[in-house]
Amino acid sequence: MPEPVSPVTFPPAFLWGAATSAYQIEGAVREDGRTPSIWDTFSHTPGKTAGGEHGDIAVDHYHRYRDDVALMADLGLSAYRFSISWSRVQPTGRGPAVQVGLDFYRRLVDELLAKGIKPAVTLYHWDLPQELEDAGGWPERDTAYRFAEYAQIVGEALGDRVENWITLNEPWCSAFLGYASGVHAPGRTEPVASLKAAHHLNLAHGLGTSALRAAMPARNAVAISLNSSVVRPLSPGDPADLAAVQKIDDLANGVFHGPILRGAYPETLLAATSSLTDWSYVLEGDLRTIHQPLDALGLNYYTPTLVSAADASVRGPRSDGHGASDHSPWPGADDVAFHLTPGDRTEMGWSIDPTGLHELIMRYTREAPGLPLYITENGAAYDDKPDSDGRVHDPERIAYLRGHLAAVRQAIADGADVRGYYLWSLLDNFEWAYGYEKRFGAVYVDYATLTRTPKSSALWYGQAARTGSLPEAETA
Repeated sequence: MPEPVSPVTFPPAFLWGAATSAYQIEGAVREDGRTPSIWDTFSHTPGKTAGGEHGDIAVDHYHRYRDDVALMADLGLSAYRFSISWSRVQPTGRGPAVQVGLDFYRRLVDELLAKGIKPAVTLYHWDLPQELEDAGGWPERDTAYRFAEYAQIVGEALGDRVENWITLNEPWCSAFLGYASGVHAPGRTEPVASLKAAHHLNLAHGLGTSALRAAMPARNAVAISLNSSVVRPLSPGDPADLAAVQKIDDLANGVFHGPILRGAYPETLLAATSSLTDWSYVLEGDLRTIHQPLDALGLNYYTPTLVSAADASVRGPRSDGHGASDHSPWPGADDVAFHLTPGDRTEMGWSIDPTGLHELIMRYTREAPGLPLYITENGAAYDDKPDSDGRVHDPERIAYLRGHLAAVRQAIADGADVRGYYLWSLLDNFEWAYGYEKRFGAVYVDYATLTRTPKSSALWYGQAARTGSLPEAETA
């Protein structure tokens, strides 16, 4: 990567945001007509989450949203990305909306706008209504049509006040962690079902995009957030390792950006998975439905991926960073080995490498020229604790954020059209299968009292947001 530009300043219109998701923060899982999602079911299934923890209360954002919005305003944030709980709006995943559920999001949006914070709505962040999973879930084509109906409902309710929309967050996790490795809800371990799920998530994105555009003013922007992987070979000169990179790149990236950006699945992906599926569930017209113009693309980045061809005696993932499971989230890639990437690590065990974010941005600048980009998630988990005076100092997170934001600014200097950055996450929260043991928040949450305390990284990030430049050190 080139030497960072100096000083590290950002364009005046750059959005400085933070991101959350509904199940991780809202709580109130049985209030106002909300019914269980797959994550309610999964987290209440013994052995599925650390300590058997769940999101029943989470950090109680449902009741404390005004305070949380005030916190964002105090920090100086200009944007907030949040997700809608599908089963709070449409409890069975079909039929009319529950207005009291929509009213919560109306109030949240009004509060954000009153504080000068730009809302960005994510329609789906992994919490499928349980009734739709009972009917087959994402491997079933009908789920995509149910999603389009849901998108229309939310678009009609909020489209007059929310301009930035994201259909799906990280469909790779929904498809492959949910239906192949089983470390995420609904916990299924069916490789073929995971590939069907990937296609129907793509179809849901296409149908949902059309539904949103039909329901909302033309000025609104529709995007998708992909956790596109930066896949690197263990031995760059080894053809077998380069073939392993191609296979994982197809399964991590091409399976989504192929149809979404180009209207076709990669031929190498179809060949690599041909022993599992014939892809006959891709019906005539599906790729046209999926491949329609986007207004922006969201990129989520945490750490690069290092792979090689596997020794015949050692097959399947060993260090792919996606949780412990006897089942691979990479269907058709049993001949690929995963390796620990070098460098310092976060509490997730993920290496810290801002060059990967620069590489990712520049890749999509080349592959989708003219398409505005947003970093819709980036952040780090650390073992944060209050000191004796109640303050939470997290210099490691400040260093992480500074390095990755400098990579974003370098990409802008190199010609990338990056319009904003959403720190993951605003608050410590329920970290999926890890329960509450991993803290990603810029704001510390005491889980016993639910008291919020901005960490030193939140103050640092707030200064960056207010000045459009990166402070050198911790903010007092």
